[in-house]
Amino acid sequence: MRAVVQRVDNASVVVNGKEVAAIGKGVLVLLGIHKDDSEKDAQYIVEKIVNLRIFENEEGKMNLSLLDIGGEVLLVSQFTLLASTKRGRRPDFTQAAPHDLAKTLFSYSASLFERYAQTKTGIFGEKMLVSLTNNGPVTLIIDSREKL
Repeated sequence: MRAVVQRVDNASVVVNGKEVAAIGKGVLVLLGIHKDDSEKDAQYIVEKIVNLRIFENEEGKMNLSLLDIGGEVLLVSQFTLLASTKRGRRPDFTQAAPHDLAKTLFSYSASLFERYAQTKTGIFGEKMLVSLTNNGPVTLIIDSREKL
């Protein structure tokens, strides 16, 4: 599982011209699900994200987590994060999870985030317009395959 985590002042998702989700201060998480991922990958990713100390304390140092600030989560499925660009010019998406597995693990990930923070999601499988105000900017990539 691969996640791009962006610290935001606000973020939103529009589908077919209608806003379907919006958050204030927190994180926008773009989530790519690998064909070999399981619930353990989702648990790792969620625990890592909610505990990352990426928000500033009163001294301006990144020392507070999403939990510390009571921030929100906007979770958006993005299979293109699993693309391989090693060959040619057209990305290869064969490592991305099939639709049913990806949808199941995306929903499971959302339910885990909901245990910790107010969580909104994009609409799985839909073409979405994602807007955000990235604060910092702070953007991190987390991959469950790279854990120790």
